Parts: sequence; C-alpha cells; structure tokens
Amino acid sequence: MMKMAAPCLFGLESVLSGELKRMGVENIEVSDGKVTFSGDWDTLAKANLWLRTAERVLLVLGSFRAETFEELFQGVLQIPFEQFLGKDDQFPVKGWSLNSQLASVPDCQSIIKRAIVKRMEQHYHQSWFAETGAVHQVQFSIRKNIATIFLDTSGPGLHKRGYRQNALVAPIKETLAAGIVDFTRLYDDSVLYDPFCGSGTLLIEAICKGMNIAPGIRRHFAAEKWSCMPSAAWKTAREEAMDLIKRDAKIRAYGYDIDPQAVELTMANAKKAGIASHLRAKAQDISQFTLPVERAIVVCNPPYGERLLEIKEAESLYQTMGKVFQADPLHKYYIISPHEEFEHLFGRMADRRRKLYNGMIKCQLYMYFR
Repeated sequence: MMKMAAPCLFGLESVLSGELKRMGVENIEVSDGKVTFSGDWDTLAKANLWLRTAERVLLVLGSFRAETFEELFQGVLQIPFEQFLGKDDQFPVKGWSLNSQLASVPDCQSIIKRAIVKRMEQHYHQSWFAETGAVHQVQFSIRKNIATIFLDTSGPGLHKRGYRQNALVAPIKETLAAGIVDFTRLYDDSVLYDPFCGSGTLLIEAICKGMNIAPGIRRHFAAEKWSCMPSAAWKTAREEAMDLIKRDAKIRAYGYDIDPQAVELTMANAKKAGIASHLRAKAQDISQFTLPVERAIVVCNPPYGERLLEIKEAESLYQTMGKVFQADPLHKYYIISPHEEFEHLFGRMADRRRKLYNGMIKCQLYMYFR
C-alpha cells in the first residue's frame, strides 16, 4: 500500500473526503487544503480519473524533521527513489517552505536535487543522468520544520478536464464548480439553471456528475508514462469509467448570460465535453430570468465588483437577483459571492453558508433551499 495526498481548494476538504469514501479507499485523513489516503496503483489511476474536487494526486514518499540542510539532505537520501525513477527519467524539484528554519526555497530545491542524484548514483552506479525520459515531478513542503517529499502523478492540474480550451474573464475553476455542484445534491434527472453561465463551467460539471462521467476521462496524466506503474491500471480504470457512464440520464441544464459570446462559448465547451444534448443556452439579462413550475436547482457565480463590475453595479445585480430568485419549496438556489453584505442586498438570509475560496478570494456559498 502507498500513501497518497490530494490537495484541494480550502473549503472543499469534506467534499473531497466524501469522494474518496465513495471510491472505497482506505486510511482517509483530512487536513487544511489536503486529504491523504492509502491505496495501490489501481487506486492511483482511479483517483486521477475520478476525483472532481482534487487539484492533483501526489505520492507521499517520506516525511521527516529538517531544521538544517544536512538533515534535509540525509532525509531525502533515505527515500527509495529507484523504485519510481528509471536512470533516464526526469526529476525536476519544486516546493514551498512555511514557518521553518529552512526558508530559502531555491536552496531547498538544490539540496533535494543533490540528494536524489546521490541516491540514484548509489543504485545505478553512474554519475551522470541525462534526464531525457518520463517526467517525475518531485514536490516538497516544509512546514514547521517537517519536510514532506512527494511525486506528482497528475501532471497538469486535475481542473484541466480538457473541455475548456477558451474562457471569458475570471472563469470559475472546474474543481470549485464541482464542489459547489456537490452541495446541491443533484440527481441524474435534475434540472439546473445558471443565469450567469459565462464559460458554462458550473452547468457542464453538473451534467458530467449527473451522467457519472469521470472528469479525467478525456485527458492523460504524468504517471501514465512511468515505467514503474503498470499500464493495466490505467486501461482497467478507463474501461470501467466508460462502462459507468449513465448514458440514459435525464439531467437537463439551461444557461443564460447577457453576453452572446458567453453563450457561444458555453455551448462550444459543452460540445467538447460531449454533453451538449443536455444543455441549452441563450443570451438573456438577469432581470428576465424566470423558472418553470417544476423542481429546479439554480447555481451561479454572479459577477462581483472586485474583478468584473464596479461594486455598485454588482450590488444592484444582487438586488435584482433577490427579486427574480423567488422563495419557493420547489426551487433551490446556490450562489457564490465574496460580498460580505450579499444577504442584505439579496433580501433574504441563506439557509446555510459555506466558506470557499475562488482563487485567492474568500467567498461564501449561500444556499437557499426552504
């Protein structure tokens, strides 16, 4: 069994933990911005393919106290890198340090690199490594003098699903969108609306979840090129993911945006994601928004003053939302906003709130379901 770690956006730890529990993995531990767990190579492949809210999947190689460069060097030297790295493989190093004696990240990178080379020299009996093979990105964190060494198995971040080649200004990250969707408790026949659809991310993530489409099914991962990892693990995981798609799911989604370009982009991204038949979008101002007399979920990331609109315009927008998002037991609303007076402007207190981060911006997810 190997130890793995999945970093996530702050506020999504419980959602990610729930995803891992549903996968049946073992030894799940939750900390700020990260969930660790145990598993084999099959688990690693599944985690990369299926985790909707993880930023990446890391192999945890070792953790030890390091207050001096010598302690850092010796700690890294004890890690059996030869179990993962071939003699031609690339092993760049990056990381961070916080509240530790070893504060210089470039120096830590250099020490860790030297220690790995030393370990490789001892195992492969050669003094030069061309590093022309598969990339094994080494990551490190040093927090309160505890160094942890990882291998990144994902490559590009897991939020890069492959369907969003283009986006408008300040799009919501796919992993955050998936986390918000998880809070809605949607089903495979749910009906969703987003009156500020932008690039369509929230609705596309919702449809993919409703259809049980693995978020990583259209992309590849760094560890697919690793000689130490059985290729059968990826083949089996992908075949299983294809078999689990709910092709008969009746989930429907409707996107609106005042910008016609956003509508075009939403449908283009939906087509890339293979779910365009479940989504409709059109240009429409929020003041014209209405809901049918049926159960529906509204999920949205309205523009806000710090990034897209003047603050006064954003506040006027929230007031309009309060008028058109009428309280109704059939309709649930999930709205993410950084504005501390959102509820006052909207005109109703949320039934529940959840602190989330959209990039570096602290937000609240306001949930109305009564």
